[in-house]
Amino acid sequence: MSKSTATRARPLSPHLQIYRFTPAMAMSILHRITGGALYFGILLFAIWIAAAASSRETFDFVNGMFGSWLGRLVLFGLTWTLINHMLGGIRHLVWDTARGLEKHQASKMAVWSAVASIVLTLLVWVMGYAVRGAL
Repeated sequence: MSKSTATRARPLSPHLQIYRFTPAMAMSILHRITGGALYFGILLFAIWIAAAASSRETFDFVNGMFGSWLGRLVLFGLTWTLINHMLGGIRHLVWDTARGLEKHQASKMAVWSAVASIVLTLLVWVMGYAVRGAL
């Protein structure tokens, strides 16, 4: 009599010990994380809008919170999150046209989107401070 399928040794599916971690994998994970973090950013934006619709004191308090060093750090992180997620979406749109799907091209696109998200975030903040006259 043969062994039942429940007791027979079954092959394991490939897992992390099989695959080499690539930039495209890292950016895919980061794209999902930044998408979730943007929910937090929308909450902060809603708080700011609600404060603007209420009293002057409430708006000044919320602006003071966002203007503190911790608030600016959070807003800087949210700026990077938004830009990184947007560039990841553009990368996916390019892939939808069946371009850049080879391993080396996907890795290059992932690295470039990571670098571009940092550069664009810094550029947005430098331009923001320049327009505000704080530079």
